[in-house]
Amino acid sequence: MLRHEFRPGRLIAGTAALATAAAYLGDATGAWQTPWFTALPVMSGGLFLAAVVALVHYRLRRRRSAIAASSENTEAPASTSGSQATR
Repeated sequence: MLRHEFRPGRLIAGTAALATAAAYLGDATGAWQTPWFTALPVMSGGLFLAAVVALVHYRLRRRRSAIAASSENTEAPASTSGSQATR
């Protein structure tokens, strides 16, 4: 059983942040040269992609729940004897 719901948008945003951190870590250790402006396109692109994925995931969840709710209402009501009558 999952402890929490899967959030693909957060996964992509975290991956973009880790990629930016790895690029600057490699620059700090001297493994390669990373331009100072690298974080801007990587993080901007990653956050934009995360927002798009989160929006798509949200709409799919809403659609699935709407389909499940509409399929539950196909049977007869729970009681037709008039026990829910108001005074």
